[in-house]
Amino acid sequence: MFKSMKFSSICSITLFTYVTFMSPILIYLTLSNKIILMEWEILSNSSYSITFPLILDPISVSFSCVVCLISACVMFFTSSYMSADPFLTRFVWLVMLFVLSMNILVFVPSIISLLLGWDGLGIVSFALVIYYQNMKSLAAGMVTALANRIGDVLLLISIAICANEANWNMMLIWENSMFPWLCLCILVGAMTKSAQIPFSAWLPAAMAAPTPVSALVHSSTLVTAGIFILIRFYYMLAAWPLFNFLALFIGTITLLMAGIGANHEHDLKKIIALSTLSQLGVMMLSLGLGAWNLTLFHLYTHALFKALLFLCAGAIIHNNNNVQDIRSFGALASQMPLTIACLNIANLALCGAPFLSGFYSKDLILETCLYNPTNSIALIMIFLATGMTAAYSIRLSLVTLWQESSNMPFTQNSDEDWIVTTPIIILTIAAITGGLVLQTVFFYFNEPIYLPLAHKLLTISVTLVGAWIAINIWKLKMAKNPEGSLANSFFSTMWFLSMITTQPNMIKPFMWAKTMTKSIDQGWLEVLGGKGTLNLTTKTSAMTQILQAKYINTMLSMMLLTAASVFS
Repeated sequence: MFKSMKFSSICSITLFTYVTFMSPILIYLTLSNKIILMEWEILSNSSYSITFPLILDPISVSFSCVVCLISACVMFFTSSYMSADPFLTRFVWLVMLFVLSMNILVFVPSIISLLLGWDGLGIVSFALVIYYQNMKSLAAGMVTALANRIGDVLLLISIAICANEANWNMMLIWENSMFPWLCLCILVGAMTKSAQIPFSAWLPAAMAAPTPVSALVHSSTLVTAGIFILIRFYYMLAAWPLFNFLALFIGTITLLMAGIGANHEHDLKKIIALSTLSQLGVMMLSLGLGAWNLTLFHLYTHALFKALLFLCAGAIIHNNNNVQDIRSFGALASQMPLTIACLNIANLALCGAPFLSGFYSKDLILETCLYNPTNSIALIMIFLATGMTAAYSIRLSLVTLWQESSNMPFTQNSDEDWIVTTPIIILTIAAITGGLVLQTVFFYFNEPIYLPLAHKLLTISVTLVGAWIAINIWKLKMAKNPEGSLANSFFSTMWFLSMITTQPNMIKPFMWAKTMTKSIDQGWLEVLGGKGTLNLTTKTSAMTQILQAKYINTMLSMMLLTAASVFS
């Protein structure tokens, strides 16, 4: 056990060292505005060569640093949080493979080489979601894997389309007759990875994984892979006329659906997962507005405070005998002051509270919605969802801060040891200062937007209204819809999306597969295939033997007649 904890700590130190080493390279690339493209020639045959390209630019290096910083904190947290796990070493290896797959995805500009990181994320995420090896985890893992396989297939189709040009570098692809189909495959493939509607069901289901995995999957790795691909190839995708409209529409619907669902949810980890889904919707609609730079900015700031939220949630769950229902919590602020303080800082950053990291990116995106010519209905839905984000965040804070204690008797809550609290403190500092630092370092995160004062104050006003509604509902301690009502079921299951995209889509194909197996594999293929051929050959041989044995005179006559007809 001690060796496993030591191995986890070594991996954490390795990742911290990597971030320290890459930081000067990031500063150099940013200040000089340079891009380094390297190609490793694997095989060369006459006029054709197989190469593995790598790109070092401010976007890839900065994203890699954010991923590895969060991974280092998560690994350090894991060494104490999962210290009782007998298979901790295996878990650490899986997480490190997950981080490696993400880095391959970040540094590779070729779509055919990108498949290594893309598929790696899908395979390792399945292994991590089913880590606890029970039926719930297996079901969640299957939903996650099947949703990701759709994206894998679409990426393979994209590679096949690019094969027409014998060029897989997405930065050098030009328009042709198949260009719209290429863009559609990449967009829908990215939607499956980033859990956009209608592929959203797997994201809350993936909460069956251990909390450190949730902190990685829902902050800076799996769900952001799809958004990062769209950012990386934005200028190619923007040449497709339908891209901006589809991105804006899908992002707005996803944002609204997740915001409503989070307000009807009671599971702590699922609330945070749905908040991730709503922020992914914000990133997608930002792409639809043409602000790829603000999408990247929000991706970074969101990764920092969302990882912090999950680590704080993990510490609370660990203290409460693995109970995740927020109705079972209460009076935690006096028992776990450090953890709850950090949780509420992350919550405020999620709401977009002024001068925290989420404010700098989210406020710019919402101001861009007002500044750009946007559909009025979409605008109303975006600000309605923004108010809901404030509502579920404040609801979570109220439950942990001021709700009376609902714990079981003799339950003792306290801040964990320094191994757990150190990564929480590091991420808290990042969640407070990250937005300002990133906006200062990267010039493309600064977007001058000139609006009337009323429009400028609209974002903060909507946030305050959402918070006020949450406080009043909490005070009344009553909901308009009872627990078992149809409306409550509709909203808490993401508009029945969880049921529509899982059971029906799995039961019918299984029934079809069973029918096909019985009628074709065990039916017609048996008659026309190997068994049928064997029977036909056996019967033909038997008849031939009978003819040869009993009708020898007839056979000789036939031979003589044939010979006579040939030589006549």
